[in-house]
Amino acid sequence: MARGLEVDLHLRPGLASESFVAEALGNLAAHDLSVRRGERLEWQVLRVEGSGAHHFRLVVRHPERALDVGIGHDLRRALDELSKEDLPHLRVRFQAAQRAGLRPVPLRHVRDTVDLWHDDFWNWIG
Repeated sequence: MARGLEVDLHLRPGLASESFVAEALGNLAAHDLSVRRGERLEWQVLRVEGSGAHHFRLVVRHPERALDVGIGHDLRRALDELSKEDLPHLRVRFQAAQRAGLRPVPLRHVRDTVDLWHDDFWNWIG
């Protein structure tokens, strides 16, 4: 089974309701992509806890096959479009999408473990 596509979501520091914003952005982008492409996609929206800081990540995959190359571009375009929304409009759009069939996945909290063997440091020394 294919691993899927991972896209980090970088929100403004100090953003009010950041968990809602990340959850709405991820769900809306993945759902819109699924509808536009006419494919059933699966996704997760993650809050990735690291050493002190955190960030959000959207993971999208097709349940039956590997994703094609163009999906990354389409997903980034959907996220760019959604990033222009302010919080009240994002709430309205999220609620409208749910009425239209979106079943949002809840935000998951995960820990990011650093894999030092795949760190760019090793590319620099040799």
